Amino acid sequence: MIIEILLDVVLPIFVLIGIGAVMHRVFQLDLYTLAKINFYYITPAVVFLSMYQSEMSPELLGSVTLFYVLYIALLYGISSLVSRRMKFNQGMKAAFTNSLLLDNSGNYGLPINQLAFKGDPLAMSLQALIMTFQSLVTFTYGVMSIQKAKNGGNLKAALTGFLKMPVPYALVLGLIFHVLHLPLPYFVSKPLGYMADSMVSIALLTLGAQIIKYPLRLDRLDVYLSVLLRLLIGPVIGFALVMLLGLRGVPAQALLIASGMPTGVNSTILAEEYNNEPDFASQTVLISTLLNIVTITALISIAKHLL
Repeated sequence: MIIEILLDVVLPIFVLIGIGAVMHRVFQLDLYTLAKINFYYITPAVVFLSMYQSEMSPELLGSVTLFYVLYIALLYGISSLVSRRMKFNQGMKAAFTNSLLLDNSGNYGLPINQLAFKGDPLAMSLQALIMTFQSLVTFTYGVMSIQKAKNGGNLKAALTGFLKMPVPYALVLGLIFHVLHLPLPYFVSKPLGYMADSMVSIALLTLGAQIIKYPLRLDRLDVYLSVLLRLLIGPVIGFALVMLLGLRGVPAQALLIASGMPTGVNSTILAEEYNNEPDFASQTVLISTLLNIVTITALISIAKHLL
């Protein structure tokens, strides 16, 4: 089973990431434009369709929300303990915590989910919901933690940034259309389908171009500590919460896999934007993504047994 997962799910992902890395090395792709295409064009379509076609009950929606709140709270607690033990300054503490809380549930997690579950609507809607929660954490706590470390937090600015994102609106609209059983006109559903179908290739090409931007370094203990917690302790917490909440089948499998995503590129974007430990942030993204070849293969294999 492990070989099958590696060949059918994980390696196709990293082939596309590798193509993105090579293309950026050769052509110096415009990362700003690629990010905008992913964020404002492809991802909202995926989220809307995932919610519209969802088979998620209100009870499951509540369980997923509780799962994510507990998951983030536990990771934050662990990060605070480690930061205190390592005697990190405020800037490093913010960067370290973001490296654990801000994972790559979008342009990496969605393609992994699609390949692992062969496009199952319930699994995709779960991952889309996790990605939306992740966006909320990024543009509230993620921004404010760095702002506080640098010059004092600004809740209004963080919330304004979140409200400018299209993903939450796509999620709400998708749920409304789903609950009210509103039909989509063909001239709307067909373009949305085309947009969503491009998600895997474009998102992973973008990720490859993003991570090759940073040179690989192997001399930072704090980076390895972050990667260890992100790739190993994160899934342990995810597994414990799945058991605690009594989840089974596709929801349990999807949430467990979602808990094992590598550090998200957003942590690097925030670090660069506020000049707060950008080298640490870039290294955690690069190394956690490379090592995820091993950890996500094992995690998908374990998830398949959660019936």
